[in-house]
Amino acid sequence: MVDKQSPVRVAVVQAAPVLFDRQASVAKVCQLIYEAAENDAQLVLFPEAFIPGYPRGLSFGMVVGSRTPEGREIWQKYWDNAVDIPSPATEALSEVVRETGVHFAIGIIERDTQFSGGTLYCTVLYYGPDGQILGKHRKLKPTGSERLIWGEGDGSTLTVLSTELGKIGGLICWENYMPLARMSMYSKGVELYLAPTADQRDTWQATMRHIACEGRCFVLGCNQYVTKDMYPGSLQEHPELTDLPEVICRGGSVIISPLGKVIAGPLYDEESVLYADLDMSEIVRAKVDFDVVGHYARPDVFQLTINEQSALPVKKRTNEED
Repeated sequence: MVDKQSPVRVAVVQAAPVLFDRQASVAKVCQLIYEAAENDAQLVLFPEAFIPGYPRGLSFGMVVGSRTPEGREIWQKYWDNAVDIPSPATEALSEVVRETGVHFAIGIIERDTQFSGGTLYCTVLYYGPDGQILGKHRKLKPTGSERLIWGEGDGSTLTVLSTELGKIGGLICWENYMPLARMSMYSKGVELYLAPTADQRDTWQATMRHIACEGRCFVLGCNQYVTKDMYPGSLQEHPELTDLPEVICRGGSVIISPLGKVIAGPLYDEESVLYADLDMSEIVRAKVDFDVVGHYARPDVFQLTINEQSALPVKKRTNEED
């Protein structure tokens, strides 16, 4: 646990990408990182699926038993604007992070570059202040119809990073409803718990406060603010989108203390940045009466086993293994 005398200044960015446009979205992210750094932020968080966007309202022409050519075309555009790791997009982010010296996390749609290249993952990328990618987390279980467009991550990316600010990690959207996934984060000592999401409901706030109390950690919830007119012109008249409300996602970004107190937010109905100065020693004080993986655990009754091996679809054997 980091023992810091000075507070950690965090920035939670509630904004929208340039939907379905990777290059323009990266440019917007870079601009917002500069803005947060000018406001002395040390950790900057962006929402789930920020590059190239969360495709709310779209089915990509998929229903049980059939797919449409038009849906495949929309999928192609989404795939074309997803992010390879590494790539010019990740390098552009690295350069800005290196210039500003912030710790940085962002939700992206990641293209599989290891095997076929055809699968997309909902991923969070973590950057260190030197601009290096420190790690990533792939969403373990896409929710509902997300399962049609994103693959599933595995235990190898249940990432918590030890940094000069504290231990940084977290889960994406409804992964935060998975008690055992949360327990895996707590077991690694997470102190700055990042929860990028697409959930705009009032009930999401209760989840954020519960996690803060349960994990005795700071929780940074981060969502997009998106209106229908932000969709590309070619999609704005799509039948699946015409009946959506003008505000497609109202936000709800929030920053919570280790005892569940709302420090900043929740922020609704606008693009803006939440800032907070976090006293990391609050974590120690909060754990005096509750430490879910410490004195409040009962390992004689309950134990969690985590498989952190990569689940590879193809595994090559060498002669030495024969």
